Amino acid sequence: MIDLDEQNRQPAVYNPDRLMRRSTMVVRLVAVFLVGAVLGGVGVNELRDSQEERDRVASVSLVAIPASVGSGGGDVKGVLQMDGQLAVINTGPAPITVVAVAGERPGVLVRGTGKSVLLRAGGTGWVEVKLSLECATAFGSEPLSMRLAVETADRQAREATYPVAVTGSVWHRGVERPCEHLLRVGQA
Repeated sequence: MIDLDEQNRQPAVYNPDRLMRRSTMVVRLVAVFLVGAVLGGVGVNELRDSQEERDRVASVSLVAIPASVGSGGGDVKGVLQMDGQLAVINTGPAPITVVAVAGERPGVLVRGTGKSVLLRAGGTGWVEVKLSLECATAFGSEPLSMRLAVETADRQAREATYPVAVTGSVWHRGVERPCEHLLRVGQA
């Protein structure tokens, strides 16, 4: 080695210890870099998995179908007030709690009774509802857009909508005779 330092003109001395320390430092730096890369990769993978789990738990997918119609009565104007049930199927990947349901269109008004229903993934629950059906207009061809307020497994409030076919449903078949009676009474 040549020492170009002008102030100290002593010949350079070969020092094997100094060379060993440098190679040891390079090996250590490479090891630290590799450990950092591995830990960073694991951290990114865990972060991605955590985000996917949060997305899975927060997703809401369901189906709603008229399930039953019960007791009730009508008035001279041809409007039936009845109790009923709406079957809700959780087609999503995580459990949800149905907190409220509501639907309205000309001739049809559906409101939940306020009782929450917990549904496991792939499970079905029956939500109690109050039906107000105007016999003359309730059974048109358009579906009833039901709004369902749900709480996801991560305690987030979500709202889902689902079109419910009222015409030809259990609700329709269950009120045909009472509607016929009310319409006859109203015409008399």
